[in-house]
Amino acid sequence: MTRAPSSSSTPLNSAGAAELTRRITGLSVIVAAILILAKTAAWMASGSVALLASLADSGLDLVASLITFYAVRYAAEPPDAEHRFGHGKAEAFSSLVQGGLVFASAALVGQEAISHMIDPQPVRATGWAMAVMVLSILLTLALITAQSRVLKQTQSIAVSGDRAHYAADLASNAAALAGIGAASLLGLAWLDAAAGLLVALWLIWGAIGVFREASQQLMDHELPQAQREDILRLMLADPRVAGVHQMRTRASGPYLHVQLHADLSPDLTLEQAHEIVVAAEKRILDAYPAADIIIHPDPGDRAEPHGGAFGEAADGEGR
Repeated sequence: MTRAPSSSSTPLNSAGAAELTRRITGLSVIVAAILILAKTAAWMASGSVALLASLADSGLDLVASLITFYAVRYAAEPPDAEHRFGHGKAEAFSSLVQGGLVFASAALVGQEAISHMIDPQPVRATGWAMAVMVLSILLTLALITAQSRVLKQTQSIAVSGDRAHYAADLASNAAALAGIGAASLLGLAWLDAAAGLLVALWLIWGAIGVFREASQQLMDHELPQAQREDILRLMLADPRVAGVHQMRTRASGPYLHVQLHADLSPDLTLEQAHEIVVAAEKRILDAYPAADIIIHPDPGDRAEPHGGAFGEAADGEGR
């Protein structure tokens, strides 16, 4: 879900946000490719199930990162004749694909782990395998840190999904490292398989979170209450705006869509009402530069119903 900018972040316009998401998604592709090469070599040398689980996860990371890489570029494309609201939901679709890939990975890894728990196999070249897992943890931690910085400025759901995926990787890499180390030091090969099964379960939990976040955006879920209240505060900052009703909001990739009705004095001229509305739009855009805003002025408390069921059904608090 798109989040309200924090006080520590600087709002970006859509072009600036798109450039940051392009860079960070390119970096995630590079990190995934490096880890795949290192883990493949280490797995072939060690035969570790925990390392195989981590390798499978990194393979899906690369696929997911490539999907995100192209999705954020498509999502940042300006509106056209066929897509008047832009292409922002491509980011949510990419997150759904990521979630599906993670589920597939977890199923395969879980099957392999259970097989090796029933018939444990000794882990070879444990020093090499553990060194690769340490490298994986360090690179993943650096990538997550960079993604977190980008999210403070872009609120991209695709980057958020990618970060959640790599955050799960961080935990799974630590579990794999612990499993390989324990199997080597204690001579209990089944601990390696147990670590692989733990990784699979963690991947499933991460995929559920990605699905939930993407589905909320695809279903046009309202923005968080704190963000809605912030938009309302910006609207009412002008005392000439007597009230706000029928406010509807949603996120679409890097963009926000805000639609509302403003209560104005019926004595105002059309030009004066237009001036108030434009000033309110600018206040919102200063805080949310990637917002698409529609404000309908109403004459005081004489507003008429608009939009049929869509306009009134969910407007319980007049907001």
